[in-house]
Amino acid sequence: MSGVLIVGASAGGLTVAEVLRAKGYAGQIRLVGQEPHLPYDRPPLSKEVLAGAWPAERVFLRDAARLDALGAEFILGRRAEQLDTAARTVDLDDGRTLSYDTLVIATGLSPRRPPFLGGLGGVHTLGAEDLVGVHTLPAQDLAGVHTLRTLDDALALRERLRGARRVAVIGAGVLGCEIAATARTLGTGVTLIDPLPTVMVRQLGDELGSLVGALHESHGVRVRTGVGVASLTRAAAEDGAGADGPGGDNPGERVGAVELTSGESVPADVVVIAVGSVPATGWLAGSGLSLTDGVECDSHCRAAPGVYAVGDVARWHHDFLGTSIRLENRTNATQQAMAVAADIMGDGAPYTPIPYFWTDQYDVKLQIHGHIPPGARLRPLDGEPGSGRFAALAQVDGVPTAAIGWNHPRGVRIARAHVTDTLRSMSSGT
Repeated sequence: MSGVLIVGASAGGLTVAEVLRAKGYAGQIRLVGQEPHLPYDRPPLSKEVLAGAWPAERVFLRDAARLDALGAEFILGRRAEQLDTAARTVDLDDGRTLSYDTLVIATGLSPRRPPFLGGLGGVHTLGAEDLVGVHTLPAQDLAGVHTLRTLDDALALRERLRGARRVAVIGAGVLGCEIAATARTLGTGVTLIDPLPTVMVRQLGDELGSLVGALHESHGVRVRTGVGVASLTRAAAEDGAGADGPGGDNPGERVGAVELTSGESVPADVVVIAVGSVPATGWLAGSGLSLTDGVECDSHCRAAPGVYAVGDVARWHHDFLGTSIRLENRTNATQQAMAVAADIMGDGAPYTPIPYFWTDQYDVKLQIHGHIPPGARLRPLDGEPGSGRFAALAQVDGVPTAAIGWNHPRGVRIARAHVTDTLRSMSSGT
């Protein structure tokens, strides 16, 4: 027997392995991870790790002893390159071919490379929202341009921020906003740039997104929305002498400004690009799996006989909503992994969660259960929006679609019941 092969050794992949063992699975489990690190948690990268409040070691999900006790083989620093569903094998970049009885795809996301980077090299990596309205940057290699997806990315950006005076964050989605908040808390001047009219508008809609934008402005962030990026330019020779730039870079070798399509030039010695991510499915081309915006699955998260997908990479049919969805958040990665492990053990059920995400920015914890579609209006339940603490519902034509808590964990839990009732009504057709 070839056992269970999990491609992706982050939170989702690890959870599948742990739940299988907890449910009595005694067969072989192997986890393949592209990074050299043991499984770690990603949400703290843009906050506690980037701020220097946590050492890198604190993000690891389990210590070595607990991983050893799992009785699984970790194949780290290796990349899956091809899947053969007929032969039930996965080829790795080191020439090995691994067979499986059951495959779990948990490869997550790959950062999107925006058009304005052109041939820019030396970029370190993040994920937020799709940035539109951008122009092409001539090929160049500038120090100080970062993205953030991995632990190594976070550590590299943290080091760069230590000497930074001005940071420009391109992309005002969840991750871009969290990075902007962290950089501003460190005392750095920050400009937050996005071509959409409101920060986090895709996740929060206009009304709630405007409150987050106002939060950033109240902390001194310069918010530039409704404008695209034309190019990145080099630091002028007079902008420091010798190795004065962050990281000890000479002027002319590092970024100096972000040029906007409005004609404004935003000075910056560090630029963070947070313009979105795409499902990491390139290695699955030719496998026969359907790969439209992720690995397409049924309601049990099965993509094919003996093949499952979990986490950011999985698009599955949500029976309550009556459509296929894909969620990019830590909570879903864990819950979906638990559902898949149960299904592998013959104890599965359709996976029908209420979508949930949270974000920590400055002294605000914002929690969302459900979905906030365009045009949704806020209905306060406890406290008033803008007051610093409130719970509310997002509604469309009077129908609750999301529960919202702004520094109000108890309130959002109560509000969530309204969203649950809506989903039940949708599933029953009433």
